[in-house]
Amino acid sequence: MRLTHYLLVALFGFAASAYAEKAPDFTLKSDSGENVRLEEQRGKVVMINFWASWCAPCRKEMPLLEELHDRYEQAGFTLFGVNVEQNPEAAQKFLDDVGVTFPILYDPDSTASRAYQVSAMPTTVMVDRDGNVRYVNRGYKEGDEAKYRDQIRELIRE
Repeated sequence: MRLTHYLLVALFGFAASAYAEKAPDFTLKSDSGENVRLEEQRGKVVMINFWASWCAPCRKEMPLLEELHDRYEQAGFTLFGVNVEQNPEAAQKFLDDVGVTFPILYDPDSTASRAYQVSAMPTTVMVDRDGNVRYVNRGYKEGDEAKYRDQIRELIRE
């Protein structure tokens, strides 16, 4: 096992190698009004980005996530932006200004956030095609999109 695996399991309860744990399933309402269930995404690489409109790093990261979505969508990749706010009005105003096209899901009761042990904003989780959590990225700093891109490419190639 790699050191990364031990560190992530110790720190976050998630594995980041071939010994990954199943991603907790959830069903959340999307910005289009549909219910989206994670389990139905099997066969795709899924990025789950937990965010809030009051989070400055989240706001900075959002256009970069849109670029990743556009670039890898045709390769079997999907991205869900999971808004953690109880009232989605501020989130919707921000989204109207930014104009993202990837699905936004709403977690007003923190059901998914608790299942993924979200303790920092943003938190980005990478799920492989078999539904295993492979990477957990807490927080955002400039340049992290390169790390995301590498993780996405690795999981798409598997």
